[in-house]
Amino acid sequence: MKDLKVIQIDDEISTEYEAAKVLREYPKDTVMLTNLKGFDIPVVSGICNTREKIAKSLNCEVSEITAKVIDGMNNPQKVSNFIDLKDEYTSKRANLEKIPILTHYKRDGGAYITAGVVFARDPETGVQNASIHRMMVIDKNHLAIRLVPRNLYTYFKKAEEMKKDLDIAIAIGMDPSTLLASTTSIPIDADEMEVANAFKDGELTLVNCNHGLKVPDADIILEGKLLAGERAKEGPFVDLTDTYDLIRDEPVIKLSKMHFKENAMYHAILPAGFEHKLLQGLPQEPRIFNAVKNTVPTLQNVVLTEGGCCWLHAAVSIKKQTQGDGKNVIMAALAAHPSLKHVVVVDEDVDIFDPQDIEYAIATRVKGDEDIIIIPKARGSSLDPVASETDGTTTKVGIDATKSILEPHKFERVSFSE
Repeated sequence: MKDLKVIQIDDEISTEYEAAKVLREYPKDTVMLTNLKGFDIPVVSGICNTREKIAKSLNCEVSEITAKVIDGMNNPQKVSNFIDLKDEYTSKRANLEKIPILTHYKRDGGAYITAGVVFARDPETGVQNASIHRMMVIDKNHLAIRLVPRNLYTYFKKAEEMKKDLDIAIAIGMDPSTLLASTTSIPIDADEMEVANAFKDGELTLVNCNHGLKVPDADIILEGKLLAGERAKEGPFVDLTDTYDLIRDEPVIKLSKMHFKENAMYHAILPAGFEHKLLQGLPQEPRIFNAVKNTVPTLQNVVLTEGGCCWLHAAVSIKKQTQGDGKNVIMAALAAHPSLKHVVVVDEDVDIFDPQDIEYAIATRVKGDEDIIIIPKARGSSLDPVASETDGTTTKVGIDATKSILEPHKFERVSFSE
């Protein structure tokens, strides 16, 4: 926060709909709401809502983010700095009514924690995992959490099979690079906090929680359990595509304690906002990068575009060496990220972070009957509004917007060379 330009709003604002409406007026700014009606804790939003902010937190350029994340994933660092809760936190019995949790839209299922990173241990191996989840408030000490089949889901299912609750901690309000690390896709036996420590050059500090979990030095820490055998209705919730997700029966968290740092702030991620899109989508870019590079070693960079919700659309730049490179890249990218719906491949002279430059490549380097691949009835994303409701399939499209290597002179960009 100390390095971010923050817009501070001191008007009295309600946590029900009004606060979210204000945040929507500042889609790429960092905003602090200091006067939430009935609360002493301010709300902050937008600490990771641009690639520039994320790059700054990683001490790199925007074009280097993917390489920086891959390096952190490949070279995790053990954490050596620890503190206890009593050292820096005020502890209380859990009561979510004391935290300014926002209700974002009028058809939401309730107030939602949207920037909460959940920490848990595999009940068999003891390996710790961190992952960000949406959590809907049920009452003052219960939450319904949306779980998809990844690490936390696996840990919880193991605990249920043992007829045990699963100890968890929820960290809210942390350093942007640590928050990003919690969203990375790493092997099931790895620890995201070691990736975060690599991002921070070995200077990450973790807090020892009461039940053995170790979480980042966050503004707010909640402790509790995922309850074996219990489910509650979760949703509706506005997801990446700015459309409502389904109502489902999801696991229930029972909270026991909450811990606050001095001058704590509550971090709220606006559903379907740029912060939501980047934190969910950007960590998939390394997966696409690695898969494509195995196919075309002259890969330059990959981006999941904000216009495609950082989930459904990708742009890939390559240094083309053979006439079929573009088509091979399309197939590799679609396979690497199954939710990907449309991918555009361009040459290295095209800026994939500039939508206008991508459109230029499509306009001047694509012949529709030769350069567009259409794949019907492919498994797509559950977030895609046009995906089939019966089998989840959609139509995927790849666009080879690279220059023909047979006639390179026809595609020279004169303003670049003269």
